[in-house]
Order: sequence, then C-alpha cells, then structure tokens
Amino acid sequence: MSRHLERLLRLAGPTSLVRRLSAQSVLSAVGDGVFLTGSAVFFTQVVGLSAAQVGLGLTVAGVATFALAVPLGKLADRYGAKRVWSLSALIEAVVYLLWLVVGSMTGYIVMMIGLGLVQTANRASRNAYRIDVFPRDQRVRSQAYFRAARNVGYTLGALLAGIALATNDDGVIRAVPVVTAVLLLLNAALIARLPPVVAHAPEDGAAPLEAAVGGRGPASALRNRGFLAMCVCDGVLGSHQVLLNVVIPLWLVEETDAPRVLLAWLFGTNTVMAVALQVAAARGITTVADSLRAERRGAAFFVLSCGIVLVTHDTVGWVTIALVWAGHVTVTGAELLQSAGQWGLQAELSDAARRGEYQGVAQLGYTLGTVWAPAAYTFLAMEWGAEGWLVIAGVVVVAAVLLHPATRAAERHLERVGATA
Repeated sequence: MSRHLERLLRLAGPTSLVRRLSAQSVLSAVGDGVFLTGSAVFFTQVVGLSAAQVGLGLTVAGVATFALAVPLGKLADRYGAKRVWSLSALIEAVVYLLWLVVGSMTGYIVMMIGLGLVQTANRASRNAYRIDVFPRDQRVRSQAYFRAARNVGYTLGALLAGIALATNDDGVIRAVPVVTAVLLLLNAALIARLPPVVAHAPEDGAAPLEAAVGGRGPASALRNRGFLAMCVCDGVLGSHQVLLNVVIPLWLVEETDAPRVLLAWLFGTNTVMAVALQVAAARGITTVADSLRAERRGAAFFVLSCGIVLVTHDTVGWVTIALVWAGHVTVTGAELLQSAGQWGLQAELSDAARRGEYQGVAQLGYTLGTVWAPAAYTFLAMEWGAEGWLVIAGVVVVAAVLLHPATRAAERHLERVGATA
C-alpha cells in the first residue's frame, strides 16, 4: 500500500467501520448538497413557485416534522436502527425522483412534508446506529470523522450543483433531483451492507448510565424532562450556525466597510476548519464531564466571537477584515467544540433500549433551542448594534449555565429508571 493511500485512509478514520461510515457520509452529503444548492432555482424555474411559496412550504414541513420527531424516532427502537435507516434512505431517494412530476403548490407542500418526515426518521435511526455500533470510548471521535466527511460531501455537492446552475438550462437544472436520487440510492445500498449492532461490554472502571438501564423502563423519553431541557440548552449553544450563515454575513454587508468578497473566504475558512479540526476537537471526550467541558469551551468561543464582531462597526480597512475573519474563526471554534460535547451528552444520557426515541427527543429539543434564533439574532445585531451583540452573548452564557443542572437531572432520571426497571 502506498504512503499516500495510507495517509488518506487515516484521514477517513482509524478503523474499517469508521472508514465505511465516513464514505457513506460523503456520498449522502454530496446528494444533499447537490439538491440544497440547486433547490431555489429548481423550485422557482422548474416547479414554478414564488419565493414566498417556497418559504411557506419549508415552514409547513418544519412544523410537521417537529410534531412527529419522537414517534418517528421510536421506529428505530421497534424495528432496528439499521433497518429503519436503510429503508428511509431508500424512500428518500425515491421521493427526490418524484420532484419531476410536481407542478403545483399543493404537490410541493405534500412533497416537502413527506421528505421532511423521511429525513427525520433517517436522522434518528442513523444517529442511534452510530451510537450503538461503537464502544463507548469511540463514539464521539467517530462522529467527528463523519461530520468532517459530510463537510467534504456538501462542498462537492455544491460544486456539482454550481456547474449545473451555470448552464442556465432548464433541462440540466431538472436533472438535479435525479442526480441526488441516484447518489442516495447508492447511499441506501451502502447502509444495507453495514454490520449489525452488537452489544458492547462496559469498560472496567466506567459505569455509563445506559448500563444501569436494563429494560425499557416505565417512562417514555419525553418524561425525561432533564434530557429535553438539556437538548434545548444545547440547541441555544448550537445557534452558532445562525451567526455563521446569517448574522455575520448580514453584518458584514450592512454594517462594515469590508468587501463582500470576504464572505467567500469566511465560508471557505469554516469548511477547512470543520474538515481539518473536528476530530481534534472531539479527542478525549467520553464522559458527561468531558462533554460539559467541551460545551463550556464552545460557549466561551461563541461569546468571544460576539465581542470581536461588535467592534467592527467602527473599524476601517484591513482592521475590519481581520476582525471579521477572527470573529468567524472563533464562532467556528464554538461549532467544533459544541458539536463534540453534544454527541457525548446524547450518547451517554440516552436509554440504550430507547435510543431512537431519545434521538427524536433530541431533535425536538434542539429545534426548540434554535428555531427562534435567526429572527432574534438578526434583529438584535442589526437593530441594536453593539448592545444587541452583548444580548446574544448573554443568551449563550445563560444556556451554558443552565445546561449543567439539566444534564444532572437527565442523569438522575436514568438512575431512577435503572433502579425500577
């Protein structure tokens, strides 16, 4: 085996299973990236919708998936995470093909709801499988490889879609969902060939709470209010994506003298950091305490980013460029650390017998923690200026503080279930 091939394999993951799942992550992200990048043009030029109708469909689908996140998560517990993941991936691929026959607002909304529900079941079962298939000490680090792989895939998908959009040909644009469907069919085949989950013996000296939960217990995951509150707080801490994708770009354009071309460099920096540093950010995170430490550090980077960006309203020239770039780098640091902490908390604090259901609750809580952020953060930053940035930082600090008692409450709930199961 050549030295270059060995180096590439190490980048993809330390074990054969991690590398297989990383390859699957790249493939599915390429498919998603192709459609996400070309969807606005496809919906308006091919389906014939207005921008307002596109937004309405996204909102309706979001409400439906929010309401059904927990029941869809239960499917993985009842039928097996790998089986539900594989089947939902197959259905998702078929749904993308159906976009070719949609030509009305009603059809669009029905399709968006169906796609959202399938993707929600896919996400819950995928996450449940990825937790269960690895021993405890490998879970968070393996997730870091998958996230880095997905960033690579999204970038490749965006490039492919960009080539299609550059043609400005309706026939080529119409092929976008077909390309996505083909890639996702291959993705479903890869998932079907993955190994089944096997039970992992607890490590010596480590007694994860999941080992104490011997059965399904008398309570559903939604009754673990500490876990739900933890996920809401984690959603607030995860609102760094709103800063990355919405608020900082708007601030740069409207409130600073930085050139707009800097936006490309900012997003490029974020992608490179997410691919190159995510595994390092997740290193050593195994326990609840490790995860909380990562969350605190992520919150510190989040607050630092707010402090850096707020002063760029009054700076000029290269000072503005350097500070905006530094603000983007620090909020990317928040993204890397918070993600690693989130994986650790969800892996450690979900009942092994209800893993899919807990992933559904996690999606529910995370949505509650983030759904309000785009409107609120944009208003605070653009209307209140420096004071608004301080309020955003304060919200993050409060979430970081409340995350700890919520986590402890989730631990106590699992201990009670384990004692009575």
